[in-house]
Amino acid sequence: MSASPKARPERLITDIASLRARFPALDQQVHGKRLVYLDNAASSQCPDVVLETMLEQQSRNHANVHRGVHALSQRATDAYEGAREKVRAYLNASGVDEIVFTRGTTESINLVASSLGGSLLEPGDEVLITQMEHHSNIIPWQLVCERTGARLVPAPITDRGEIDLDAFEKLLNERTRIVAVAHVSNALGTVNPVERIVELAHRAGAYVLVDGAQAMAHMRVDVQALDCDFYAFSGHKMFAPTGIGVLYAKRALLERMPPYQGGGEMILTVSFEKTVYNALPYKFEAGTPNITGAVALGAAVDFLSTIDFDALAAHEHRLLDYATEKVLALGAHVIGTAESKAGVLSFVLDRVHAHDVGTIVDSEGVAIRTGHHCAMPVMERFGVPATARASFALYNNADDVDRLILGLKRALEIFA
Repeated sequence: MSASPKARPERLITDIASLRARFPALDQQVHGKRLVYLDNAASSQCPDVVLETMLEQQSRNHANVHRGVHALSQRATDAYEGAREKVRAYLNASGVDEIVFTRGTTESINLVASSLGGSLLEPGDEVLITQMEHHSNIIPWQLVCERTGARLVPAPITDRGEIDLDAFEKLLNERTRIVAVAHVSNALGTVNPVERIVELAHRAGAYVLVDGAQAMAHMRVDVQALDCDFYAFSGHKMFAPTGIGVLYAKRALLERMPPYQGGGEMILTVSFEKTVYNALPYKFEAGTPNITGAVALGAAVDFLSTIDFDALAAHEHRLLDYATEKVLALGAHVIGTAESKAGVLSFVLDRVHAHDVGTIVDSEGVAIRTGHHCAMPVMERFGVPATARASFALYNNADDVDRLILGLKRALEIFA
């Protein structure tokens, strides 16, 4: 999904390969070998500008926000709210009051499930998700369904790892109140047709939450064009630090939703008889926030705003195609072969458990993820206990893939 022309910077980075040197973490050895980092779907590395921003914030501007009158507090507040505006512009949200800072995608989804779901759902209502969801987009809905008497309904996925849209549409009915779906599957790499899903859900009268955790590092997202009601994502999957995330939500919905947590900052006045809540988005930001994380997220947004996403998509697809061809040549079984995929390659090697694969390639300096990837229903759907997953970012290259293949060959030799 492309940003509007006015949101694009004047100068875009089209030479993706040149960016590798801007990630200090990649300039190290692991077990005596150059690090090859292919665990980006779990957490991406931070570029120099994000690290420098974090150091600046902590060393010179460390203070609490919003209520202080001294210089450091004012600087911290300006940086914190400046980051909110950067996120708003990057997503093309209509206002900063639609941008709520959270600890990450998980908290963002829990916020919506608890606040909207808890006040909206009634016995017999339904929440529609899919079989490919991350646990963070399953369990919060299970919890609120247990409290309200609503029912959680999973839409099936195909053998290729794509949502069965015909089945999805048939499951939509007058009892469907909320639809929650991943933009990109963390376990399969599938890029879902969220525009069509939003259209179908709204036609049925349902609200739509999109889990964008895996999308933000790979594509531009325009929430107004998408017309989703909620969009959730995490900083640490888009070159920012951990512990910071965002919930975008339409203003009218946030105004109607009750607070998710109580405490400082989310209030205007407090007495023992009555509390008046703060204006948006602060009504949903109780307590001292992750100020440095938010400011660093703003720096990551600045960094991503310089990237030519067409060039990035071409780069990642070349890597994915190359890696897929190489692992298939080893006799591996690829799990997730959707027509539209992000840079995620999940696979199973015959005779070698995924955890053994991960351990052996780590000894070769290659970092991948192994296990169920917090998507156990996906593993059950494909009849495997776990997969090995290599996930690519803008700083990866063909040499990284070759190093992965060498590690996989060693695993096969050990277990032959």
